[in-house]
Amino acid sequence: MKIFSSSHTFEYSWEEVSTNNWRKYCPWNDKANHVLAVDTISRHIDADTGILRTERLITCKQTAPQWVLTILGGDTTSHVYEVSYVDPQQKKVTMCSTNMTWSNLLQCRETVIYQQSSGDPHSKTDFRQEAQIIALCGGWQKIRTKIEEASVERFRENAARGREGFEMVLEMSRRVFGEERERLRLGHAVTV
Repeated sequence: MKIFSSSHTFEYSWEEVSTNNWRKYCPWNDKANHVLAVDTISRHIDADTGILRTERLITCKQTAPQWVLTILGGDTTSHVYEVSYVDPQQKKVTMCSTNMTWSNLLQCRETVIYQQSSGDPHSKTDFRQEAQIIALCGGWQKIRTKIEEASVERFRENAARGREGFEMVLEMSRRVFGEERERLRLGHAVTV
């Protein structure tokens, strides 16, 4: 098993980050054009805790080498199952995802946490990401290690691109909705 982890602080409030998390795969995020569809399976708010639990199926276009596709008999479409928890009391979003495609050969379990920054709670949000990657190639330790190392490196590249894309979504949202809030504050009608 190999582990990838990263952390970052977004210069946006938890409210902005947690709201825009649902827009992360929007069409104008050119860093997420590999995402073909995001389908919500279920959504429920716990009456006692106020925690929103959402299950989603994310369909992606993969760029696996052709020789891998030939050997494994797969195609370039893959599916990821995600469960997220939005806790408005703790100002925390926890997202857990796992691959469904090729999971009998390679498992990737990712946990992402967005939490209000303790250092500057009104304008910053802390981000933590961890992925456990396990190649299931029987007893071939060298092959398993190589696959896991290559998967971690690819995960690292994709994570950097994803964070960059989310920054674009946050900035665009701040511009669009900030301007709209300012117009409403000044009493101007908003035309759509």
